[in-house]
Amino acid sequence: MPEANVSTPRNPTRGRIDKRQAILDAAFSVFAREGYAQSSVDAIAAEARVAKHTIYNHFGDKASLFRAVLVADAELSVANNLAAVDQLRDPDDDIGASLRAAGLRLAQCYCDERSTSLRRLLHAEIVQFPDLLDIVRGRAMDRVNDALADRLARLSLAGRLDIGDPAEAAEQFTALLTGPLEIRSHFGTRRVPDAELEAVSEAAVRTFLRAFGVA
Repeated sequence: MPEANVSTPRNPTRGRIDKRQAILDAAFSVFAREGYAQSSVDAIAAEARVAKHTIYNHFGDKASLFRAVLVADAELSVANNLAAVDQLRDPDDDIGASLRAAGLRLAQCYCDERSTSLRRLLHAEIVQFPDLLDIVRGRAMDRVNDALADRLARLSLAGRLDIGDPAEAAEQFTALLTGPLEIRSHFGTRRVPDAELEAVSEAAVRTFLRAFGVA
């Protein structure tokens, strides 16, 4: 008796998730390349290799898709930044070295092409989508600052730093990194070489320790 053909059962949920991610990836590429106004659902469907109606089934309309794209990329950004901050969980004996390592990783995250594209989209469309700032802040910026503040507070309690307001210190550390990087990257239009990322991180930590270091 011939063996019956046994096929692997299809998982419609997995297929739906994969298709949704493909749409998000394609939409990010199209929005980053063309801008929101010039982007079309037809172009996104072609890049994602899905039918146009599939996008509408998943996201409703272009505006909802745009919000979903920025939320998804904010989540990705926060994961990378939290991994950088986590390097301060078990710092070296040389606190400066640990801060430089975390600072360099944060600088690399900030100058990552996808992160830069996300900021450009946010800046370009914030007037049309004023709710996006709160969305991105709540899902990314505030979470990273809170995590960094927590690490700095623990270092201060351990006597490694002298910090009165960890949340404020976290904001200042981030500003020491991102301010120079915004200028050096020509507001996201120039790739910052690794040597410059290291120099900015070094300078940021040097200044930070002058304010919060323990003699």
